[in-house]
Amino acid sequence: MTAPLTVDPRQAHARLHELTVIDVRTPGEYAGGHVPGALNIPLDQLDRALPDIRTAAERGDVLVVCASGARSENACRVLAGNGITTATLAGGTAAWTAGGYDTHRPETTTKATWSMDRQVRFTAGTVVLLGLLLGLAVHPAFHLLSAGIAAGLVVSALTNACGMAAVLAKLPHNRPRRADLDATLARLRGTAER
Repeated sequence: MTAPLTVDPRQAHARLHELTVIDVRTPGEYAGGHVPGALNIPLDQLDRALPDIRTAAERGDVLVVCASGARSENACRVLAGNGITTATLAGGTAAWTAGGYDTHRPETTTKATWSMDRQVRFTAGTVVLLGLLLGLAVHPAFHLLSAGIAAGLVVSALTNACGMAAVLAKLPHNRPRRADLDATLARLRGTAER
């Protein structure tokens, strides 16, 4: 399967007023800061939004965004498989902010959630360290924890998918509020009607 179309942050910023931007991160990540005007449709709810995304894509360009670009690439592939042409923001919101562009935070946000990439690095590092320490202090079999995480990281790099991120996304701190998909889809319909 071919790679999705990419738009760099400079191009996206220049065209932001004419793009429909869909952020496929968790509600917690989205609340921590997103591209201005982006609509939050978490990756695990994308199927439910297909008809409205299709309508938006028929009326103009749709840009899909996540933290680093990996989840948005996956979303673009899912959408392409359903006949919907979209593009992904190269480097995600990390590249957006590195380019000096502002992000929007809902006024109701009380605290920022770590990015999924940071959560994965922290969790993987903690489990590897724990496996090494327990392997030395308790039983060598605990080294298998470290080996398992190493294998998972290799698979993640080869497949550009992260099982640990999928698990972490389900934790309560990554869902401080349930994504109000109905309200988001209503906003998407309003954007598409312009």
